Amino acid sequence: MKHVLITGGSDGLGKITAQKLKTAGFNVTILADNEDKTKAAATEVDCKYVIADVSNAGAVKQAIETAQKTAPIDILINNAGIWIQGELESNDPDRIHKVIEVNTLGPIYCTQSVIPGMKQRKAGRIINISSQGGLYAKAERGPYTTSKFGLTGFTKAMQAELKPFGIAVDGFYPGAMETTIFDKAGNKRDMSKAMDAAIVADALVYVCQLPDGIRVNEFGIESLRY
Repeated sequence: MKHVLITGGSDGLGKITAQKLKTAGFNVTILADNEDKTKAAATEVDCKYVIADVSNAGAVKQAIETAQKTAPIDILINNAGIWIQGELESNDPDRIHKVIEVNTLGPIYCTQSVIPGMKQRKAGRIINISSQGGLYAKAERGPYTTSKFGLTGFTKAMQAELKPFGIAVDGFYPGAMETTIFDKAGNKRDMSKAMDAAIVADALVYVCQLPDGIRVNEFGIESLRY
């Protein structure tokens, strides 16, 4: 039974994915920064949980060490993310800083904490959930696009760096889906035509079920051995 750690797992896509992975027979741990909310989600999903702000490298390391006390982490899903939009001059500098910390540095810190064990076992999977914003730029999304382009670059660099160790690094780039990411940022938006997050979660379950040594990126599926 593979052990999956999902950041941002207390609600939205992370929670739905945790539920589906648990049903599919995976050992699941969710990570988020609000203890009450995360504990409630873990109880609902019937999985384990750890608490950390992904933008805090020390907290991330400690949380992942705790998560691995019961079983090594076989799959890391870097899902935590926050939104910002508007003309650049209207963006709050503190919010810009936080978006870069959570969306770009968060996955870096989490990946940094799981790879020693994965390298030792010469197996593992890291799924970086970006967005179409990590591939294409749009107006009034400068800091957000920067954070996701940074995640795309990090994904590609890790694909090259970790391939010799048999560790699959997957770039995942969903389009608009129904989550609370915009509401949390105070940007109400009509999401009636967006994808159901459950569909995206089904795709993530499929990726988690792929054999070791197979990875996914924006171009398709490929073997690490080729």
